Amino acid sequence: MQPLARPSSPEEAEEVRSSASTSPPAKGGRRRRAASEGALPLPRPLSSSSERFDLGRRSPSFRRDVGHAAAETFLLTRLTLILLRYLGLGYRWITKFLALVCYAMFLMPGLLQVGCYYFFSSQVRRSVVYGNQPRNRLDLYLPEDMNEPKPVVAFVTGGAWIIGYKAWGTLLGRRLAERGVIVACIDYRNFPQGTISDMVKDVSQGISFVCNNIASYGGDPSRIYLVGQSAGAHIAACALVDQAIKECGEGESTTWSISQIKTYFGVSGGYNMVNLVDHFHGRGLYRSVFLSIMEGEQSLKRFSPEVVLRDLKYRHAVSLLPRIILLHGTSDSSIPSNTSKNFADALWSAGVQVELVLYKGKSHTDLFLQDPLRGGRDELLEKIISVIHAGDEVALAKDAVAPPARRLLPEFVLQLARKMSPF
Repeated sequence: MQPLARPSSPEEAEEVRSSASTSPPAKGGRRRRAASEGALPLPRPLSSSSERFDLGRRSPSFRRDVGHAAAETFLLTRLTLILLRYLGLGYRWITKFLALVCYAMFLMPGLLQVGCYYFFSSQVRRSVVYGNQPRNRLDLYLPEDMNEPKPVVAFVTGGAWIIGYKAWGTLLGRRLAERGVIVACIDYRNFPQGTISDMVKDVSQGISFVCNNIASYGGDPSRIYLVGQSAGAHIAACALVDQAIKECGEGESTTWSISQIKTYFGVSGGYNMVNLVDHFHGRGLYRSVFLSIMEGEQSLKRFSPEVVLRDLKYRHAVSLLPRIILLHGTSDSSIPSNTSKNFADALWSAGVQVELVLYKGKSHTDLFLQDPLRGGRDELLEKIISVIHAGDEVALAKDAVAPPARRLLPEFVLQLARKMSPF
């Protein structure tokens, strides 16, 4: 089946491509060339630890926040109406949507606590501009102690390529910041505001911003890690593979290097879109919509990192990839865990250093959402931290005595939410 047609009129096409802009990039200061998007402003370098700490304080005025919220609400409403035209009245997606509403309601008491941290903590710097396109923004989660350069995680959140948003990374950002890690949650255009090539381009530009500018926020540019979850894992993997191909002389110039990424963590991701079309269709992400997101059936292989890895003409590019760790729950029904296993096999065959970690009985959202809300030991967090702090005896000693995370929801509520989960 072919993908749905694009909007028929120029006005409708422009509606899909454009959106209300949020706050413009700051003027002045040194500028650095960034791919084909034009120059981006660099933040003022920090001269002291106290100045680094001050970056955590929120500077936008209340009026600006209100204006930003109004623009985002208008944009979201418009794009929702466009999306509904694509989805039609299919019972599968409507059922999944209703399940999502119930799921969110069960988790709401815990999510409200997380939201308070996101909006009011002095350690969160929201909506840092990294590019000129709509939603080219990222959130920074800063540790309290900024007396020395910190390791950095660039995080790409999931959301079925449709409902992804940078704030979904708040739980992970908060927990990692508490362990002395700066987290940059990269936002990107979702469908129908953009298609997969737009998403990969946005994420690549966000990674470039982190690599080139994180030192100004107290980060260590020699210790940058990339984490993607669900659809974000797929997009981040595409960005990595695409970057490796560019560095081999195929494609446009680059503004960051694969060598700047120490490790890539793929959490509950899908890496072979050819094999997942029918699976997603059965779960409410209809074939026509999915092919529209992926820019047609002919593009599925191009945006399938596993397929690209097996192509001998890209073998040299694949050799540039960093260490890759794939994490997946064995009870994941949204994206089956064998997708990570197959990707790991392809990476191993191509000579890439890869590790596969399967969590028995974990669902698609357990690792990323329910487990952190449960408090106590967080397996995903501990795995990421163990890699980031490997060889740092001081950091490892602090990890050993770190207090367990506070429980945000009772266990019976989490179990009810898990039963209602559309994921």
